[in-house]
Amino acid sequence: MDSDDAALSGPAPESVAAPAPNTVAENTVSDDDTPLARELAEITRRRAAVEGQQLPLPERTRVITVANQKGGVGKTTTTVNLAAALARRGANVLVIDLDPQGNASTALGVEHRAETTSVYDVIVGDAEIAEVVQRSPDSDTLWCVPATIHLAGAEIELVSLVAREQRLRTALDAYLAQLDHDIHYVFIDCPPSLGLLTINAFVAAREVLIPIQCEYYALEGLSQLLGNIGLIEKHLNPDLRVSTILLTMYDSRTNLANQVADEVREHFPAETLATLIPRSVRISEAPSYQQTVIAYDGSSAGSISYLEAAGEIARRGAPA
Repeated sequence: MDSDDAALSGPAPESVAAPAPNTVAENTVSDDDTPLARELAEITRRRAAVEGQQLPLPERTRVITVANQKGGVGKTTTTVNLAAALARRGANVLVIDLDPQGNASTALGVEHRAETTSVYDVIVGDAEIAEVVQRSPDSDTLWCVPATIHLAGAEIELVSLVAREQRLRTALDAYLAQLDHDIHYVFIDCPPSLGLLTINAFVAAREVLIPIQCEYYALEGLSQLLGNIGLIEKHLNPDLRVSTILLTMYDSRTNLANQVADEVREHFPAETLATLIPRSVRISEAPSYQQTVIAYDGSSAGSISYLEAAGEIARRGAPA
């Protein structure tokens, strides 16, 4: 053994004092007390609570339009993830993609290339929903009526059609009537505008769900949206109600997010869900894999939040 090996293997020099046992104990933090550990424990608790719930199924089909003319509020993300969450909990769910961008179709993994027969052919042409509906590969109880790029010109083409505001409702009612199984929920994803496509969605629905992001100008344009919903209710669809408001993109670390949440709940106490949808990398990543976050990472905080929100919607039931 050479001198270097002896130095490494021999006793510690007397000048280097070993730390006292009580000093080590005082400076050691239990792994269970770290912020990450507490967050993981909370997510585990919430996931167990969600999985243990038995959600009630509605006696009649609930048709819910998800709308907000303000872009970037998580409208499509909310549509597909609530649909996937309810399907996972045993409901039969249909998503109608009424946005020409087709993002809901992408997230649900269904074909929506330009040549695909789609909701455009239903609204502008004579196709029936049964001819265009596709099952999502993520769930046996989740279906989608896809959107294609042709839908971008539908606003102009609808102008000259008879009963232009009723086209989607007529097709949807006919489809639901001829099915041999129940559809418990229909979610309609709207474009970020208040044109004829959105009017068709409002006329076809009984409920409106409004996602509101917890950011600056969150309530901007909301009064106009509510005014338009009121006009639809008065003149075209007396059954229409704003049943649900969901707060999205919530960041608990910022005062602004908490202020926005408090303000929305103050103005809409009955409609606003208790569940908050957080800002989440997993939620943002999922569409690039043509999946919902429920399918992409079912144990993530974002997925659990949408499962909790879906549970609230199911337990609340349809408005009277």
